[in-house]
Amino acid sequence: MVISLIAALSRNRVIGRNNDLPWKLPDDMKYFMDTTMGNSVIMGRKNYDSLPPKFKPLPKRTNIVVTRQKNFKAPGCQVVHSFFDAVTVARQTGDQEVFNIGGAELFKLGMNVTNKMYLTEIDAIIEGDVYFPEFDRSVWKETSRRHHPADDRHQFAFDFVVYDRLS
Repeated sequence: MVISLIAALSRNRVIGRNNDLPWKLPDDMKYFMDTTMGNSVIMGRKNYDSLPPKFKPLPKRTNIVVTRQKNFKAPGCQVVHSFFDAVTVARQTGDQEVFNIGGAELFKLGMNVTNKMYLTEIDAIIEGDVYFPEFDRSVWKETSRRHHPADDRHQFAFDFVVYDRLS
């Protein structure tokens, strides 16, 4: 099973503000949906809490929520208490790929076992309070990059970039 990470981040590595995304990029949301559809997704409790009620759980995916709260309930989701427990649950689904969808703490916890990263690199400096972790670019190879210009629906230009871990 491939362990992947998917995130959108600004040039200054911001991924969130006030438990929400600090941008509106509809094509990035579509990319997220299309890329993760039919696979398991691992998310932190705060990330789960930030989802609009109509997207809980994320449809057509096995939703796995990681939390330290012992009695936390997330209807329609598997609740676990560590990132590695989440990976174990994902392996049991038989999915070819599992996606770590964050937040920052889960990205950091999972970085060393991640095989592939799908990053939407937003061409802007954006204020926020949650950051994507620093990572050693020398252990990653960019295998795909697709540019999306700013337009009437997207305030910022961005690139969809795929990185594979070097062996």
